[in-house]
Parts: sequence; C-alpha cells; structure tokens
Amino acid sequence: MKFLDEAKIYIKAGDGGNGACSFRHEKFLEFGGPDGGFGGDGGDVVFEAVQNLNTLIDFRYQQHFKAERGKNGAGRNCTGASGEDLIIKVPVGTQIIANDNETLLADMIHDGQRFVAAHGGKGGRGNNSYKSSTNQAPYEADEGTPGEEMWVWLKLKLIADVGLIGLPNAGKSTFLSAVTRAKPKIADYPFTTLHPNLGMARVDDDEILIADIPGLIEGASDGVGLGTRFLKHVERCKVMIHLVDGTAEDVATPYQTIRAELKKYSATLARKPEIVALNKIDALTDDEIKTKVNQLEKACKQEVWAISGVAHKGLIDVLRKARYYVYQSDADSSADSATDFTDSSADSIADLTDSKCE
Repeated sequence: MKFLDEAKIYIKAGDGGNGACSFRHEKFLEFGGPDGGFGGDGGDVVFEAVQNLNTLIDFRYQQHFKAERGKNGAGRNCTGASGEDLIIKVPVGTQIIANDNETLLADMIHDGQRFVAAHGGKGGRGNNSYKSSTNQAPYEADEGTPGEEMWVWLKLKLIADVGLIGLPNAGKSTFLSAVTRAKPKIADYPFTTLHPNLGMARVDDDEILIADIPGLIEGASDGVGLGTRFLKHVERCKVMIHLVDGTAEDVATPYQTIRAELKKYSATLARKPEIVALNKIDALTDDEIKTKVNQLEKACKQEVWAISGVAHKGLIDVLRKARYYVYQSDADSSADSATDFTDSSADSIADLTDSKCE
C-alpha cells in the first residue's frame, strides 16, 4: 500500500428537498384545502477518524464526495425523507484544512471523533404551511436550500509515541525492523526510506508505537533532499530517538546538523525530549566506541546510548528510556486533565498499523 499524507477533495452536502404544492381531493370531503408536505433535509458530509487507516491513498482515486439529497414533499402532508449523511473515514491524526491551505477546520486526533464539514440544505415548505385565514388555498411552495460545498485539504500527521530521526543511512529503518515487525526497505545507500513507516515495539509488558521518517540532510529546511516534508509526522511524538552513524569519522557534526534543521523547522519540535544513540557499534572496537560516545556526549550534553540495530545490542535499554518519556507524558496529560473543569475527555490512541508486536 502506498503512503499519501496530503490530499485535496471536493465535498458537497445534500440539497434540501422541495416542498409540495398539493390539494386534498376526497369524494366525501366538502372542503378540500392544501395538504402539501415539507421537503426532507439534505445529508451532511461528516469526517470520522478511524484507527485502521494510516494513509490518505484512497483520496487519490476519488476526489469528489456528495451527500444524498433530501426527498421532495408530497400530498397528504407527507414530509420527504431526509438524505443520508455521507461519512468519510480518515486516519487518526488527519487535519482538515480550508481551501486557503491555512485555516484549520478540525484536527482528528481521537479514534471515533467526528466533524461535520458541510451541512445539508433545509427542505422547502409545502403549501399547507402557507394556509391562513385570508389565504385558504395557497399555491406557494418553497424549493429546498442548497447544501454547503467546498474544497478542503486533508493533511495527515501520524500519531506515534516515538519518532526516529537522523541523517540518511543512520540505521533508522534497521532499528525499526529490529524492534518491531515492520518491514521497511533497507539498503546500503542513502534515502532508502521515501515515506514514513510505523511499527509497534514491545517493551517488557508495554507497547509503544514508533515512526521512522526519511532522513534529513543539511539544508533540508530549504528543500534540499526530501526537505522537511515528513517532519510533521514526528510533531505529535512524545519523544525522539536521534540515531547517529557510529562509523562516521566525526559523529558530532551529523548530530549538530540535524539539531539545526529541527530548530529551523519548529522550535516546539526542537524542545521535545530526545534520546541520542550511537548506532552501528558492531562495526567498532571498544576503544572506538568509548571515544565516539564521549565525542557525541560533548556535542549533545546528555547521556549517549551505544547500540547496534543489526546485532540487536543495547536496543531494549533505549526502548525502556523511550517508554519512560512516553508514560511520563501520559501522566502529565492526565494531571492537566484533572485540573480542567470541562467535561471533555480524550480517547486512548491505539496502534495505527497492521504491524504485529513481537
């Protein structure tokens, strides 16, 4: 299945049905009179967030969505049936943005969350509603009002607990395949990852969702390489794992390059908790590992974890550290909710991928 994180679609709610202009014609009824019913209301266009989707690829093949029109009214004061609402299912984490590509209409971050994007038209009045003491036989009936219509942008920001960042060939895909059952493309050349990958990792008795995004390079904020297009997929992550290629002669510069690009992209993203890991230690001697860990610690001013995705060394320690940040973030969110006097409550976010846990 291909990955698509942006789509532009046209939506139109159903028009209201027309009111009826009708008169009673019954054999033994001396005075008939108007009996035209109202038209039915048109259906709404409703977006619904669901867990079992993680791409907008369906909207590449269908860009126009129209809800059902309301039925016309009829005689004997029969009101027309309302049109059915059109439910458009989108992945959890989808943002619905107006045609100006700036105005945020809704952020679908909870499973089952719904948003009415376009309201259906109202049904027209039948001639019975125009009857009065001075107008006993009105011939007036209204047409239904048109439903709302618009173009909207759908932009997906994956919701994951942990985001993997680093230069191309830092070993992010290998790390993801080692700790989850995801099967990302792995090769010995840069930019093998062309779109984000998701995987669920089991950490002792817990599970955390990990997102691997294409590698960044210097100048990414200016559009070099794949640019920062995919950084939005780690904006919702609670912690980032920053992988640095241990086989590089200078391990401090790659780290600083990525940090610089993160700051240019978003100050909020740059402030997220970060776990720094020196990867590919299976290709280094003990002395080289110690030297490069010290070099990287001076650059990042925090503890550095020595790991190997290929040899499965040190991975569980990094995952446990990531789990700590994930659950700390959840605890902070719960504390904030406890002090909020509204009745709103957030639904739990489950896994967004078919990848099964080890």
